[in-house]
Amino acid sequence: MTDEKRPSYEEARDELADVVRRLEAGGLTLEDSLGLWERGERLAEICEEWLEGARARLAAAMAAPEDAAKDDRTPF
Repeated sequence: MTDEKRPSYEEARDELADVVRRLEAGGLTLEDSLGLWERGERLAEICEEWLEGARARLAAAMAAPEDAAKDDRTPF
C-alpha cells in the first residue's frame, strides 16, 4: 500500500469479505482469481496490522493504571 491510502480496518475487512465472496462464487479466469487472491492476502495483512496495533494500545492502557499506582506509593 505504498502508492495508495491505507484503508481503515473496517474498509479492509469489508473489501476482504467481498474478495472472498467473489472467489467462492467462481466463474473467474485463473488470472482474475490469482489477482483477487493476492489482494485478499494483502487485505488480511492490513487487518492483522490494525489488530496488532489495537492489542498493543489495549495492553498499554491496561498497564497504565498499574504503573500509576506504583508511582503513587510512598516508601515508608
